[in-house]
Amino acid sequence: MAFMNLDRKIIGGIVPAILTVSILVGMCSAQIVPAIFVFGDSLLDAGNNNYILTLSKANYVPNGIDFGMPTGRFTNGRTVADIIGQELGLKDFTPPYLAPTTTGSVVLQGVNYASGAGGILNHTGKLFGGRINMDAQIDNFENSRQDIISSIGAPAALTLLGKSIFFVAMGSNDFINNYLTPVISAAEQMLITPEVFVGTMISRFRLQLTRLYNLGTRKIVVSSVGPIGCIPFERDANPAAGDNCVSLANQLAQLFNAELKSLITDLSTNLKESKFVYADSYSILEDILQNYISYGFENANSACCYLAGRFGGLIPCGPHSKICSDRSKHVFWDPYHPSEATNLLTARRLLDGDTNDITPMNIRQLARL
Repeated sequence: MAFMNLDRKIIGGIVPAILTVSILVGMCSAQIVPAIFVFGDSLLDAGNNNYILTLSKANYVPNGIDFGMPTGRFTNGRTVADIIGQELGLKDFTPPYLAPTTTGSVVLQGVNYASGAGGILNHTGKLFGGRINMDAQIDNFENSRQDIISSIGAPAALTLLGKSIFFVAMGSNDFINNYLTPVISAAEQMLITPEVFVGTMISRFRLQLTRLYNLGTRKIVVSSVGPIGCIPFERDANPAAGDNCVSLANQLAQLFNAELKSLITDLSTNLKESKFVYADSYSILEDILQNYISYGFENANSACCYLAGRFGGLIPCGPHSKICSDRSKHVFWDPYHPSEATNLLTARRLLDGDTNDITPMNIRQLARL
């Protein structure tokens, strides 16, 4: 319990010096994987959207307030992927693919390809303008793979990729910024049932994950879509739900997750020497939301960084936003994204949790295979 209390102080920025020590300790941990490669949306974006023309950006205050500065991460501190990388002993945070410094030997420790507003389907997030969807992220990884081969040779490159962790979290935007987007959802939902839409997502995702495998990846962690009906944006966009989460959004996520879990099992069975792992982020976040007080939170439904809306979900976090007094007490940082406190809890359960959280093994077990 004392350890958990210390984490909350770190997350809230009460003692920045301890945060620095924590990061240094993480960097000094024994490195048990050669690299981590990250694919996803704004939940994992480490700054790729800084370099493209898009409305989906987070490289301004107060984002990153507990990271030390805005970096393009859509939270107050570290993402789940940042924390996992530290716990597995990587000496630096996995850099964004589009950063000019992500070249040479830097790539050998892994690359982050995630992009805010990105999705499994290529038209997802088009209202934001630029974004890097999953197909394009794999294109970028293919470029990195060729750079690695050129640097250390094909045999060593394939060994590195085979031992590395690939972390994939995609799908939320295919609902939030596609199927459920007010300006297009009414017509789309009349023409396309949830089952058909989810089937289209799963079919595309199957091709994408198989393509990653064919490029030499073997240890692939795939996260489920979280309870998106509980984020402040969905709550404010659907006032009829009252104090409850928005049921349709959560039902869509659960429908997708059930199909995704079956897909992961199928890929693991049929792709030789592959180790696909299903990370049940939905259940983890649902548990945190239902039992938030026992986890040390005081607020489980409103954004810490807010400007308008009953739950602070109507306007993205920005320089004119207000900030809650204690960031470690909020499950959500902004209208869409968890706080670092929540990311820390999620990362720990993915690293060391049992099969209720992540199956058939956790990330630390996968890393040591």
